[in-house]
Amino acid sequence: MSTHVLGGTGLSPTPSSHSSSTSNTTERSFADLGATPTTLTSLARIGVEHPFPIQTLCLPLALAGVDLIGTRELCLQVAADISKAGHDAGVRVAAIVGGRPMGPQIVDLNEGAPVVVGTPGRLLDHLRQGSLQLDALRVLVLDEADEMLDLGFLPDVESIIAATPQHRQTMLFSATMPKAVVALARRYSKQPTFVHAEPEGELATVPATEQHFFQVHPLNRFEVLCRLLDAPARDRVAVFRRTKRGVERTIQGLVERGYRAGALHGDLPQVVRERVMRSFRKGKLDVLVCTDVAARGLDIAGLSHVINYDTPEDERAYVHRIGRTGRAGAAGVAITFVAWNEAATADLIRQHLGLAGEPIPEVYSTSQMLVDLFDLPTVEEAAAKRAASHPAAAKAKAKAAASASGDEEATQATRTSGSRRRRRRRLAGPRTDASTAAVAG
Repeated sequence: MSTHVLGGTGLSPTPSSHSSSTSNTTERSFADLGATPTTLTSLARIGVEHPFPIQTLCLPLALAGVDLIGTRELCLQVAADISKAGHDAGVRVAAIVGGRPMGPQIVDLNEGAPVVVGTPGRLLDHLRQGSLQLDALRVLVLDEADEMLDLGFLPDVESIIAATPQHRQTMLFSATMPKAVVALARRYSKQPTFVHAEPEGELATVPATEQHFFQVHPLNRFEVLCRLLDAPARDRVAVFRRTKRGVERTIQGLVERGYRAGALHGDLPQVVRERVMRSFRKGKLDVLVCTDVAARGLDIAGLSHVINYDTPEDERAYVHRIGRTGRAGAAGVAITFVAWNEAATADLIRQHLGLAGEPIPEVYSTSQMLVDLFDLPTVEEAAAKRAASHPAAAKAKAKAAASASGDEEATQATRTSGSRRRRRRRLAGPRTDASTAAVAG
């Protein structure tokens, strides 16, 4: 089977004459959905038995050759998952993404990988130089089309689709569907079935997640964040910012304070994002500051806290963010900062999720409420703990400070000495050097 997956960003369902929903789905196994014995063996090896709701809806239709429109995932994660699922069947997968050398990718393509997972720009690069051929493609999966639209990749996507045969199966997965993406789906799909997977109750949140909303002044948000990161009960934390600049400002401040934090946003090269995620998964970093786009589809499990530094734009974004904590029966904490101009949005989110009622409390970094809720240490105790966990960094910082102080003293001494010499010269009158006399003639 020749399957090419075009991964990158999203698409969500709208009403259609052909539609499915998770409202009546019950827990089923991959065997129930028609997966082959070799695939079942590969999945069992990594402890995967039950599909997600979207998989329950899509797999029977996909195996029947139906064109689909549903939800989303990320390129490298998809490639890794396909490789695991197809291990016993000997399925080879080529991951074609930007930010990596093309040479090894060309080797993978020339060896005839039956499954190709790639991002639009790099796939187009291979198409243009002839290392990728799509004329025999049988299945096309387009992922995260709405984000491709936002990032300006839609023309690249259409160029790639134009290189594929008309008689192919097309599946599109994502979370939202702008008009331009709907038009794309209609142009390139044949009577597609729209599949809509939502938690029970349409926007159900994780029951084990403890949720807090705090009114926080924008000028005090960073200090409140630092206090929350000092909570002794917290483990790994995801902090969501609305913009890339916001991520960079927050990361700079956290690193300067001694927190083990990493950044994730769309302007970072792929290799940097992968390095940050590896460090986060291995525990070398325990705070990840990211934008929604960068975090979409990432497999970030085991978070103890999610902090919405900027209020999410709507209830769906909120659920998507906080759904990364409180997983697998573990308790989690979701905290949302609300500025005065974000209060209406926060109220709508709480209303949609059945959380409205009590007023949102106003807090500052010095508020006793935070200490009581999260058992916070004093600022001095927290700083000492961070310094103790990074003795080498603390020592280097102290040495640099001492060196800077010493340099300043030396500079001041030089300035004082020079000033005294100039004063003595003025009192003694003009002086003539031998070298100056010789040049003067």
